[in-house]
Amino acid sequence: MRYPKECVLKDCNEAVLRPLEPGDRQLLADFYSHIPVEDRWCMRYDATRPDVLERWFKAMGEGFAESIVALCQGRIIGHGSLHFRTFGVTQHVGRFRIVVLPEFRMKRLGTWLLLDLIQLAMDKGMEKLRCDLVVGIEDAAIDAVYKFDFVKAAVLKDYVKDIEGNQHDMVIMIKHLHKGWSDF
Repeated sequence: MRYPKECVLKDCNEAVLRPLEPGDRQLLADFYSHIPVEDRWCMRYDATRPDVLERWFKAMGEGFAESIVALCQGRIIGHGSLHFRTFGVTQHVGRFRIVVLPEFRMKRLGTWLLLDLIQLAMDKGMEKLRCDLVVGIEDAAIDAVYKFDFVKAAVLKDYVKDIEGNQHDMVIMIKHLHKGWSDF
């Protein structure tokens, strides 16, 4: 893929997509400090902690993850990450996460990030792409991935608890990847 990539959002704002770079640590920390705790609660790790960000950058350097950021006026407004294994029974499966600042949601920024993550997974030769989403909290994301041919592989009943302790189902969504976009 060629970067930087310019995209126009639904509200006519422009954003630039590019890979996350080692010098982006503070920009990424600032980004996650503006994500509400209710949204960060669905993540596996607390991205506001410096040690978590350090592990993310280390994983990128070791070839276990890649990240794409969206920037607008010099700040990160969206972050997409693709995580993968280089050995074992799931090395053909990538997992991803997309986070967008609240004021840039519902403007197709998540769609732009998802398209690039799908292409990145295809470029790496992955056969499947997986995301785990919380029903009742991440419903907009569930609807979005359906539009990209993700299918519900499993539902884990009452598997997660929200910030208030209420139980929710977790849905595991899978997309079967093709060699190229023309194979659809």
